[in-house]
Order: sequence, then C-alpha cells, then structure tokens
Amino acid sequence: MALAAAPALAAASDALLVREAERGKIRGFLNRDPAAAKRIAAHADKMMKAGPWSVTHHRPNNPRVARNDYYSEAPYWWPDPKNPGGPYIRKDGERYPDRNFANRIAIGEMSEAVLSLGMAAAFLGREAAARRAAMVLSVWFLDPKTRMNPHLEFGQAIMGRNEGRGAGIIETVSLIYCAQGILLLEAAGGLDAKLAGGLRSWYAEYLRWMTTSKKGVDEMNARNNHATWWTAQVAAFAVLTGDAAAQRLAWDRYREHLLPTQVQPDGRCPQEEARTRSLSYSAMNLDGFSVLCRIAQLRGVDLWRYKTPKGIGIEKSFYYLLPYVLDPKSWRKPQITSFDQDRVVYPGLAGLGLGSAELLGAYRRLPRADAPWVNLVSLLVSAA
Repeated sequence: MALAAAPALAAASDALLVREAERGKIRGFLNRDPAAAKRIAAHADKMMKAGPWSVTHHRPNNPRVARNDYYSEAPYWWPDPKNPGGPYIRKDGERYPDRNFANRIAIGEMSEAVLSLGMAAAFLGREAAARRAAMVLSVWFLDPKTRMNPHLEFGQAIMGRNEGRGAGIIETVSLIYCAQGILLLEAAGGLDAKLAGGLRSWYAEYLRWMTTSKKGVDEMNARNNHATWWTAQVAAFAVLTGDAAAQRLAWDRYREHLLPTQVQPDGRCPQEEARTRSLSYSAMNLDGFSVLCRIAQLRGVDLWRYKTPKGIGIEKSFYYLLPYVLDPKSWRKPQITSFDQDRVVYPGLAGLGLGSAELLGAYRRLPRADAPWVNLVSLLVSAA
C-alpha cells in the first residue's frame, strides 16, 4: 500500500504539538543526522512487533466492570496489616506491587507505539509503520470485541473504599501522545477517512465524559498535577476533535484555576513539594503545564507569559525548578525514590515557547530516555 499524498495540515486547525513547518524541519534534520534517524527507525521497528493492546486482555474479578471497561487499582494503597481484609491504607510514593495495573501498562504502551509509528511514517516515510499503527488503533479504539469504552469509571480503584475515582484520569495522559501520533499519521496520508473519523468520535465521547461526569469534574477541580494534566488532556482532545468550546474551557481553567490554586509567586508548587517524591511530582507538574502551554501556543493563545491579577505566572516555576532538575542531589525536600532526569521535557518545550536559551541549553544537557515522547520533544528542539 502506498502512502497517499500528505494533506496540508494548517497549524491553526490541526497542529497539536508539531506545526506543519516543523515537520519539514525535522525531516531535514533527520536527513543530516543519521544517528537520530536510526533511533526513530529502531523504536518503530520494535513497535512493529509489539502489541496489539486491548483492555480486554486483562480483566479484574469484579462483575460490575464490563469486559470493555478500563480498570486499574491505585498505586499508593496497600493492605492494612492491622486489619487484614479491610480497606486499604495509603503510603504516598510507595507503589503496591500486587495491584492490578495491566490496563495502565497497556494504554501507555499502545500510545507509545502509535506515536513512534506515526513519527516513522511522517518523518521517515515508513509505509509499513502507518499500516501497523492503523491496526493498533483499530484494536484499542474501534473493534467492538476489543475496544476500550470511552470512560474511566473504574480507574485507580481502592480496595475496600471505592471501585474507581477521578484520580484515575491521570492514567490517560498517554492518550495525548497517541493523539499526536494520529495527527502525524494523517499528515503522512497513513489513515483512511473511516478510521480517522472513528478515532475522533471515540476521543469526543471520552472528552464529553471527562468534562461532564462526576469523576471528571472531581479531577478538573483538583489542586495539584492532576488538574494540570486533566486540562492538558482536555486541550489536546479538543484540538483533535475540533471542539472549540472545550479548548476555551482549557484556557480558562489554566488562567482561573491552575495558576491561582497551585503556583506561588516564587514559582513553587506547594502541593507537589508536600509529596514523598516531591521533585518527581514538581517536574511532572511542569511537564503538564508546558504541554498545555504548547498546545495553546499552536492555537494562537499565549499562556506561557500569562499572569494572574496577583502577578503569578508559570514562567518563574520553570526557572525555579531548573537547578534541581539539572542536579537532583541539590534538592533538599522529600524524594524517596530516584529521580528520572531523562524523562523531563519541560525545559525543551518551555525553552521553545519562551525563546529561552537558558532553558533550551539545560534541556540539551539533560540525559534523554529512548522513548517516543522524549524523542519527539528532542526533535523539536534540534530542528528549531
């Protein structure tokens, strides 16, 4: 099957995290840097042999959870040794190894595969990658036997306490990267109209659930990284589906809720710094802010430099945390696990958005994981 001619995707209408002009620059960069091209190709080759994935492959022992429902159990909740068989108790930052999180792994791997294959199709002209991605997408989103129902009523359940909670929505962050992969596949002419339409319908239904259900509204009103990533997801899914009202909702939540409830004048985010993995959560939160600001920027909305009536903006947060991202040993607040420097991307995205040589230079000095999302941000920085 030959790839169709790539449609002209206007930055104002279809770009999520990558502009049309940037796609051309990335292709040029990869032509000049065989090592970088080899990394993209190698990851796509790996994904050609992986999957497909489905929520139906691993099911919980709970008759209320339908076969096509996503299900996971909260990571930081453990059996209570003082009350065997009773409600689980929380140990912040300590993951319970025997929890059911098979669907959580699957959605992450599926999304990485779609992004990786989309990059190979759009940047390297890999026709086989587009075909593989189409199959992966059909299995996860569209095939009635294997599709995920477009809600998260049973995400991050806690034994003895609930069957799901709004906090589970943090587990669909990877669907942002899947959405970017879908748009790259379309740019390469690798998705037929029926498949693309079906995917947008699924995302539209999930977006509707996120913005109207009790669990969705609970997450929207959180006062930490969960609200940040809820808003980033809403923005991304609204761009993919062409939902202008949901886009405006995302920008308004940033201005009226995220900044006022999370960020201090000096750039600190106290809710993240109160955690047992405070540096990890602080960086994760800024990654979410940078993704949201990047999506807004490509829609002609400048959130990077927006400040509340009290003068609070996110720009100061990027610089506040930067020394500790570069040198985690200098962080003096709780961090009970190792800090993954190689997956932090906000210095790259914020460096581009703010035109900051300091942030871009810091990103270039950081180690980088060989993961599709990190590779994409690195390509944007390298091709700038």
